[in-house]
Amino acid sequence: MTTAPTAPAAAKAPLRAKQRPGDRVFSTATVVSGVLILVTLAAVAIFLIAQALPAFTAEPGAFKGEAENFWQYVGPLVFGTIWAAALALIMAVPIAIGIALFISHYAPRRLAQGLGYIIDLLAAVPSVVYGLWGITVLAPAVQPFYTSLTEWFGWFPLFAGPVSGTGRTILTVAIVLAVMILPIITAMSREIFLQTPVLHEEAALALGATRWEMIKLAVLPFGKPGIISASMLGLGRALGETMVVAMVLSPSAIISFALLQSQNPTTIAANIALNFPEAHDIGVNILIATGLILFVITLAVNMVARYIVDRRKEFSGAN
Repeated sequence: MTTAPTAPAAAKAPLRAKQRPGDRVFSTATVVSGVLILVTLAAVAIFLIAQALPAFTAEPGAFKGEAENFWQYVGPLVFGTIWAAALALIMAVPIAIGIALFISHYAPRRLAQGLGYIIDLLAAVPSVVYGLWGITVLAPAVQPFYTSLTEWFGWFPLFAGPVSGTGRTILTVAIVLAVMILPIITAMSREIFLQTPVLHEEAALALGATRWEMIKLAVLPFGKPGIISASMLGLGRALGETMVVAMVLSPSAIISFALLQSQNPTTIAANIALNFPEAHDIGVNILIATGLILFVITLAVNMVARYIVDRRKEFSGAN
């Protein structure tokens, strides 16, 4: 003979809510998507490592130029990749933050919507179009300015001569890359600024702060993690850009900080695009090995960005 559970025992029994089919499908889909991303990333890493191993022990004659081993070959490419992307980021981030603040806190609603659409439209322009614009429009337009910079500030290593006669320099590439990553950083920063709690803004204004002081005290601290994330996303786009660099620059395996000379360092992505059609045997492995280095650089950039954001998340009301 069984006895009914007492009231306290019944109260302790777990209550399981009935899960609807749609919830189960969505939960399963999210788990599968997350695992698929990890599997894809691991598969790419395994492929790159397996194909790159022969390049690390290749004979000196397998490398183009005067490089005697893989690290001498990839060194200038790594420098050019980081240098071009860093220049683009330095130019794009302040402009993007200014545009985002103008759209979110200064511009009238209609103007803000139209300007937002225009900025977002820049992200849809193909890379080859930016490359053509850099060659045919930007480079000839900035060449006289480059000449003046060399005359005025030639004593400074960055602007040392002789200046390029075509304007197709690493600085031109950086300007084009800055335009390309501008919509990414602007769009993300704008959305972050619009999420600033209204009470924080009103409290700053009620204490007598001007609009700029309110932005400096309430909006920018709230949006700092988002700005960092947007900047790193733009940096990743600039690091992997191929067509613009390949079309604008004449590649040289050099390490040089000069911005206005005709000989400029190239990037890993552009080097792969230019040399892969003619590569064979060990040459293919060498190019894949440079792609592995770019993969590691991009992964390191994202890990550093994640670390910085995690350190700053306590200052953001979004976390």
